[in-house]
Amino acid sequence: MTAIHRRMPALTIRAGRRALERLQQKPLTPDDVHVIPGAAGGPKALGISGLDKAIFGDWLPRAPQERALIGSSIGSWRFAAIASSDDPKAQLTTLAELYTRQRFTKGVSAAEISRKSVQFLEELLGGKEEYLLDHPWYRLNIVVVRSLGLLQHDTRARLSLGLMRAISANMLSRRHLGRFMERGIVHDVRGRAPLSELRDFPSHDVPLSRDNLLPALLASASIPLIMSGVRNLPGAPEGVYRDGGLLDYHLDLPYEQPGIVLYPHFTDRVVPGWFDKTLPWRKGDAHQLQDVLLVSPSVDYLATLPDGKLPDRKDFERYVGDDAGREKAWRAAIAESERLGDEFMELADNGRLLERVQPL
Repeated sequence: MTAIHRRMPALTIRAGRRALERLQQKPLTPDDVHVIPGAAGGPKALGISGLDKAIFGDWLPRAPQERALIGSSIGSWRFAAIASSDDPKAQLTTLAELYTRQRFTKGVSAAEISRKSVQFLEELLGGKEEYLLDHPWYRLNIVVVRSLGLLQHDTRARLSLGLMRAISANMLSRRHLGRFMERGIVHDVRGRAPLSELRDFPSHDVPLSRDNLLPALLASASIPLIMSGVRNLPGAPEGVYRDGGLLDYHLDLPYEQPGIVLYPHFTDRVVPGWFDKTLPWRKGDAHQLQDVLLVSPSVDYLATLPDGKLPDRKDFERYVGDDAGREKAWRAAIAESERLGDEFMELADNGRLLERVQPL
């Protein structure tokens, strides 16, 4: 009996309607996958590092072909790491270690967190920019937002007021967020983002370049009040750019591609925007997600981790004054995530993945 049968499943696997139909016709193979989304979620990315390593380091390389990587916030950082080297496993290890080693004093300013984030990106990607931009298979798409009104300011009072207004407007309807921000997709110049026409919010296509690569990645993770906004992103309309997860937290987008959208994710649901996290009725669009195969840690798996969950930003508060304890917990979660990758590879290789699929 294999390890996968001896203990509770580590993965939850959900599929949209059309993805499920495809899987019923044939087992999943790497050549089925042309698009991979990456959600916002900060340190949660560390908790699926082993899954990423298996997918990008072992499985997808079996069928080299053009693939679009589209991410917001930490999703874009994961994909930049993966596309910046011919050894994605090593880069994912570096990403996890750099993130884990971050330490912030109580009351640290947004400007200081942004400064340290720039250093992080330079250490992760420095000297690898051209490889990323010219990667033979991967096409990076970075999701950002252009701030409007009070959200253009980094002064705490104005920005806080702008956020309160945006939260209130979003409670009424997600479409009202268009008064506060616009979407930007910084895309590989060799093609457009793998999306049909975007009609929900005003959106800008921005060609990815050497000049805007790091600023776009920084902007995509710049959470308001936590980090400073990025002003005047090269090649984009003038303005202040912030975390792409504000609008596209889990990338509930109209994907346009010929196969299955493989989505390694932190959770088994898709939350449209950052302000929807506390709104259980705000769910992903089933039509937009019909080609998605979502692979995430199971509830049983999470229960085995330190603190019974993936690493998250609240751990900086939970372990205040005990950075060594936080780092130990995070490294344990990172090491344990190899189980996620092992289980994915076993299910994919033995053709039993369909047995585990649930509706998305």
